[in-house]
Amino acid sequence: MSQKAKFIQNLSLPVVAAPMFLISNPKLVVECCKNGIVGTFPALNQRTSEGFEEWLLEIKSELSAFEEETGKKPAPFGVNLIVHPTNPRLEADIKLCVKHKVPLVITSLGAVSQVVNAIHSYGGLVFHDIIKKRHAEKAAEAGVDGLILVAAGAGGHAGNINPISLVAEIKKFFHKTILLSGCISNGRDVASAMQMGADLAYMGTRFINTEESRAPEGYRQMIIDAGASDVVYTAAISGVHANFLAASLQAAGISEEDLKKDQKIDFGKELDTEAKAWKTIWSAGQGVTTIDNVLPVSKLVETLKKEFRAAIEEQYGLLKTYPKD
Repeated sequence: MSQKAKFIQNLSLPVVAAPMFLISNPKLVVECCKNGIVGTFPALNQRTSEGFEEWLLEIKSELSAFEEETGKKPAPFGVNLIVHPTNPRLEADIKLCVKHKVPLVITSLGAVSQVVNAIHSYGGLVFHDIIKKRHAEKAAEAGVDGLILVAAGAGGHAGNINPISLVAEIKKFFHKTILLSGCISNGRDVASAMQMGADLAYMGTRFINTEESRAPEGYRQMIIDAGASDVVYTAAISGVHANFLAASLQAAGISEEDLKKDQKIDFGKELDTEAKAWKTIWSAGQGVTTIDNVLPVSKLVETLKKEFRAAIEEQYGLLKTYPKD
């Protein structure tokens, strides 16, 4: 019996639009799901649990109306929960996920069996993001249904292990759903993730530059202007290593010396919380190098499909060049 998530076979493309802090919203999630890929958002993008529930109701209502009007079943949506003692809303938000039967819950900063059991109680799935083998082993023990491998070059809180090595290492002991994150910005990248052994591509930065995201225009333009070398990997912003656009760091007056620190710097009163800091210090992955526009989600997914199919057909053509002996 397959241990892979069953919804994969019903997607238009093996893609999950990652939950992005301050960026993802119901509009982005709904448009992703309508176009056959998984849309997700962080619960903490709403300031209260009450607001979080309002978003859940909005997303469910929009997707239900879409299915009734078109006869097409949308892709499932997901919610990201921070499973850490510093998140005072965790218990309340889990209860809301159970109440509204959220199809997919993405956990970060801790894989806890109690959370997994709560989501499994109604048939939901739990995917957990990891950057190294030890984290993956703990998540597997907690009973998660999938692992999101955040490899080198990914936006946000990324790891520093090459994706080829990371996928190979995790697949040795984990046989459920594998998602790969890191520099995936076009359809060829999605095809490459599948060739490396992933079941789904996990795309964040590319969806910042969609019309439906909450990203300010300056953020989108900075992504268009940036190359891989314009992304800085530092722990100075949140205390945990993450990738940020160098131009936004410079604009915030953060020095080269600050960026070398392995702990969070003191932002002062104007940027006294991480949330405030991330509003002006913008995260992105090294995949910015192939992003040169802003598209509506529908057009982006259409483009990704064409690129994905072209890449697979090109690879298939190699069999003629290198035939079996």
